[in-house]
Amino acid sequence: MMKKKTIRILIPVLLTGLFASCGAREPDKTPLTVVTEGPSAAETDSFTELATEPPAAPAGSERLARCFYGDNTGTDKTYTGLEPLPLSDFGQPSFENTKGLSRERREHAYGVAENETPHEISRTNQAFFDEHGYDAVCLDVKTTEKVLYLTFDCGYENGYTAKILDTLRDKGVKAAFFCTLPQMQENPELIARMITEGHIVGNHSVTHPDFSELTRSQMYEELKGFDDYLREHFGFSAGYFRYPMGKYSEDSLDMLNSMGYKCVFWSLAYADWDLENQKGAQAAFETVMSRIHPGAVMLLHAISPDNAGALGDIIDAARQKGYTFRMLSDLK
Repeated sequence: MMKKKTIRILIPVLLTGLFASCGAREPDKTPLTVVTEGPSAAETDSFTELATEPPAAPAGSERLARCFYGDNTGTDKTYTGLEPLPLSDFGQPSFENTKGLSRERREHAYGVAENETPHEISRTNQAFFDEHGYDAVCLDVKTTEKVLYLTFDCGYENGYTAKILDTLRDKGVKAAFFCTLPQMQENPELIARMITEGHIVGNHSVTHPDFSELTRSQMYEELKGFDDYLREHFGFSAGYFRYPMGKYSEDSLDMLNSMGYKCVFWSLAYADWDLENQKGAQAAFETVMSRIHPGAVMLLHAISPDNAGALGDIIDAARQKGYTFRMLSDLK
């Protein structure tokens, strides 16, 4: 199981039609720190601090990025104010499936949890990852505490991410945002804000493909293209990846683990990605709270107005039930 993790950034802005399929499939299914990629980082399994801390966000500024890029401060500056990170070759992983692992497509299912109990499908999936030595998570089964991991998928931007970030800031909750390269390129101020406010920006690929259909070299390019941009323009990188559409194979798990990535799935979600079927903030609140359970990796989509409207109440209600919110970097 891969232990080394690095933090990467990616922001894509793809068309709505392309990412409508990014929604979760309904069933019947050492603390976070920024790291360098120099020799010292390559030789350790733990995170190491960057010498330069990101600057404090100007009060009330949602366009933080513009303060630090293209303003005569030099080309070595980033949107975040952090120094650019050296590009990574991820240890030059093998592009050959030497273990003969299956390339058959697997589509992640999670089961609808009830009565604060994770569905058996989620338990089975996590057992599969653990038993086969894959560094992947859909459910935290290593704790009996009432903990939640809040994650968002971001394929493109339609105006709700800033409101979500406002709520997370006001509630003191950190989350992970899995982004695509186009989104990162088109909305640098949002990505910069995620980083400077302490969230994880995870890799969701460059073009949002079905990874079960890719060769290993294509997988490498999808992740590296995202990570290169994140390092160069934001001085940030994180070793967390989410499969587009939840489609993967055992071969892809092995390849991505060999690059140092933990693959992050989910045990709680709903069809919030369907913008033609939004039912209001109250419906979103009731759906999420009915499925909440200890150890849940929660998947929400940042394009949903329902999620943006309900998030504060979800956080408050979960805390009233005794839950605490943790980051993916807290996973053992």
